[in-house]
Amino acid sequence: MKKALITGITGQDGSYLAELLLEKGYEVHGLIRRSSTFNTSRIDHLFKDPHDPTNMLHLHHGDLTDPAGLTNLINKIEPDEIYNLAAQSHVMVSFSMPGYTANVDGIGVVTLLEAMRSSKSKARFYQASTSELFGSTPPPQNEASRFHPRSPYATSKLYGYWATVNYREAYGIHATNGILFNHESPRRGETFVTRKITRAAAAISLGKQDKLYLGNLDSIRDWGYAKEYVESMWLMLQQENPDDYVIATGIGANAQQFCEQSFSRVGLDWKDFVVQDPRYIRPAEVDGLIGDSSKAAEILGWSAKTMWSDLANLMVDADVARLRELNVKD
Repeated sequence: MKKALITGITGQDGSYLAELLLEKGYEVHGLIRRSSTFNTSRIDHLFKDPHDPTNMLHLHHGDLTDPAGLTNLINKIEPDEIYNLAAQSHVMVSFSMPGYTANVDGIGVVTLLEAMRSSKSKARFYQASTSELFGSTPPPQNEASRFHPRSPYATSKLYGYWATVNYREAYGIHATNGILFNHESPRRGETFVTRKITRAAAAISLGKQDKLYLGNLDSIRDWGYAKEYVESMWLMLQQENPDDYVIATGIGANAQQFCEQSFSRVGLDWKDFVVQDPRYIRPAEVDGLIGDSSKAAEILGWSAKTMWSDLANLMVDADVARLRELNVKD
């Protein structure tokens, strides 16, 4: 039985990846930060009584800023695969918390890799990189495109990207970067633009909200379905040789188009409800991200199945159902 350690297991990607690995028969270990409140809602459905001999999901308190804790945990678990999904992942927040973002998204990667090296771990390592690395480089972007990050989040992730490459080349660690373009789902955090839009469309259609305030509506993004994207993470670590891969749909749309699709799903015209607010404009914007995942298709046999318009519909439907369920409970 293979063992996997997932940092960031309580997030969108972590929850879908945990589901996938459990379905494949893995023993899954997740790293969670200590909190006075529960933050496991995305994986609650996976829990079993820890005394149940069939339970294959185990959670451990820890943090990417704690070298000794990470080393001890790796020695204890002896994982076959490590997926580093933990991050301060909100681009706008990174402008107000650049130091914290750098510590977790940049130095935290080195801390984890060094914990693997010092514990002599033979695990295969996956680093969650991001399309934000490309920044102002014109689309389409692939593995050979120039990096030009435009936020503290992206610059921190770039440090983590090159640390992963360095530990692969210097120490022979099976370390891979997945350069995933934007990927969304009904489990996406409500402060991210796609979920902010779909939740607002659902709430307005049910009379629970009046307006939606957004920033830049013109930036183009390549939006895919997170549940499909986590399969690419697993496929990367099944390869004999580590490498770096772009994961994307190859189709771009801007926030305005995502609004149009989401509101039309509930029979509304987005222009009647969406208001642009300067406070949500980033100090430095990324105009266009559209990925070329030809390499992933050729080597991993992976390609996206859900395009952005179907994804918007899927998310709106889930938000409508969720709000109606809350109505029943109230």
